Amino acid sequence: MLDADQRRTLLEVAAASIDHGLAHGRALAVAARDYPEPLGEPGAAFVTLTRGAELRGCIGSLEARRALVEDVAENAYAAAFRDPRFPPLSEGERAELSIHISVLSPPEPVAFSSEEALLAGLRPGIDGLVLHEGARRGTFLPSVWENLPEPRDFLRHLKLKAGLPPDYWSDSIRVERYTVEEFGG
Repeated sequence: MLDADQRRTLLEVAAASIDHGLAHGRALAVAARDYPEPLGEPGAAFVTLTRGAELRGCIGSLEARRALVEDVAENAYAAAFRDPRFPPLSEGERAELSIHISVLSPPEPVAFSSEEALLAGLRPGIDGLVLHEGARRGTFLPSVWENLPEPRDFLRHLKLKAGLPPDYWSDSIRVERYTVEEFGG
């Protein structure tokens, strides 16, 4: 769990990285050693950008491969300028932008014997999921439950995101769950 100062620091780093991207065309370089634990320790985060109630970009990491503060700086820049669903952020949009950060727990495998068993074991509003099928992979943050509150709908849309038909099922599907600490606005 992050305290209020640590959350504020991460939001400031995300905003600074977006501003740096507008000015210099690249993410803000941060040095993990300049930040206290847990910000300088390995961590995984998603950065979600909104304008009003509309999504404007969302990019993140599922696994902790760099310091949390570095992950936030890189993902804030990527959400603003590299999300393939949107054009790069313009200077005129910056003032209207809200930044939300989701710090992920390590993903844990979910055991299930069938699609029905998987659906029965989901925790709406709590679980973020990663679905793996061969080379295909998709994830939904727990916040997606707000728009897809029924487990069956959540899973069907997650399959679509992974490039699979919504009614697809196979014994080789793997699912991992994670939780998030979410803040910003």
